Amino acid sequence: MLTTNPFDDDKLKEECAIFGIWGTSDAPAHAALGLHALQHRGQEATGIVCTDGKEFSTHRAMGHVGDVFGDPRVMEQLNGHGAIGHNRYSTTGDSMLRNVQPIYADFEFGGLALAHNGNLTNALSLRKELVHSGSIFQSTNDSEVIIHLLATSRGPVKERLITALRLVEGAYSLVLLTKKKLIGVRDPLGVRPLVLGKVGNAHVLASETVALDIIGADFVRDIEPGEMVIIDDDGIESEFPFARKASRFCIFEYIYFARPDSILENKSVYTARKNIGAELARECGIEADVVVPIPDSGVPSAVGFAQESGVPFEYGIIRNHYVGRTFIEPSDEIRHLGVKLKHNANREYLQGKRVVLVDDSIVRGTTSRKIVEMVRDAGATEVHMCIASPPTAHSCFYGVDTPERKSLLAAKHSIDEMRDLIGADSLTFISMEGLYRAMGLEGRNADAPQYCDACFSGDYPIPLVDKDSGGDAKKLSLLREQGS
Repeated sequence: MLTTNPFDDDKLKEECAIFGIWGTSDAPAHAALGLHALQHRGQEATGIVCTDGKEFSTHRAMGHVGDVFGDPRVMEQLNGHGAIGHNRYSTTGDSMLRNVQPIYADFEFGGLALAHNGNLTNALSLRKELVHSGSIFQSTNDSEVIIHLLATSRGPVKERLITALRLVEGAYSLVLLTKKKLIGVRDPLGVRPLVLGKVGNAHVLASETVALDIIGADFVRDIEPGEMVIIDDDGIESEFPFARKASRFCIFEYIYFARPDSILENKSVYTARKNIGAELARECGIEADVVVPIPDSGVPSAVGFAQESGVPFEYGIIRNHYVGRTFIEPSDEIRHLGVKLKHNANREYLQGKRVVLVDDSIVRGTTSRKIVEMVRDAGATEVHMCIASPPTAHSCFYGVDTPERKSLLAAKHSIDEMRDLIGADSLTFISMEGLYRAMGLEGRNADAPQYCDACFSGDYPIPLVDKDSGGDAKKLSLLREQGS
């Protein structure tokens, strides 16, 4: 079997998408559409839980949103005026239905469903305490920790949730559904995104604004860091039950994770990527004949690079959009051609040219090496690789699928060594200062960074409780890779 991995694995993956809606008679259909727009944030599994105020109905399955909820028989089983949904990436061998969200549980106050984007950095410690006190876990998902903390708290749902979240460390955006309410929460640093919209009289919560666009909802605002919004038939109320802190929104959302047509934290993702590309061109200063994006994530930055440098932009690499995660191929002799499952050289625009390749990041370097080789084989006289992010030298513990640090190319090699390993004539990463300038800031304030950039800097703004306490390496890796 010839798999698209490790080519799939040479990108960081935002592991989850969340969606919630309250106040429309066809909430499940809206949720399915919203999840479809957020498919890029999680492509392994999907689920919806909905309520009509009396009962809950749910469907969760492995697969893409269109495959799971495109079946009319599935949608006929779902009904209600409130719904939440979740898309998930599974990354290692623990791809199973029991880890698919939303998680549903019956409490003494009634049913509750939860969907989570992020990762809890003290999940192992909390899980150990909960199991010791009698809790029985049904999944390996750290989101289930929140469910058990809710169960062991007292009072109405809001008070239970506040109590539970005051015990957790980590990055999270949450949507929760009861028979009477839809609740949304962001962690105090606002690492993971969550936006508020409105369609008709219904309120919507989603990971990105593209999920609002697909259902015709108007964007209202971003949910603020540390904010809890409670939506019911009477409207929406907001409060800040946690200590206010300066925002540390994930900067990689702008570089790669979010769809380019989204607006996050009042910034256009597409414009941010173009600005990053322009800044990269100013820092790079390479003489070239053509700027070529590595599709699709490198396209907006390549546009900005070309506009700033004056070097023509061309689609010198064409992506095949119809390749799944695996491809049957009995011949071991052509495994090295695996990159061509997804990318093919557009020879006419490469032959005899000095080529600048623009990509969003380098993780392991496997794809970069193959693409440089492919461009050279197409007749390029020079191949210069320009990366629209600083070197990714540190793992993420906040809900992103990153390899262990030893597998990150930038953690083990200098830029010159990386250049030689991928076979490029030159390799340029945007500087950290340049990245912050592209985001409209004067630079990175080392004493108070405005974004979470831990994957570049190693500056983790939320304590890594389990890691720092010497938690089991395999379990830590599992929790990082299966963060919701």
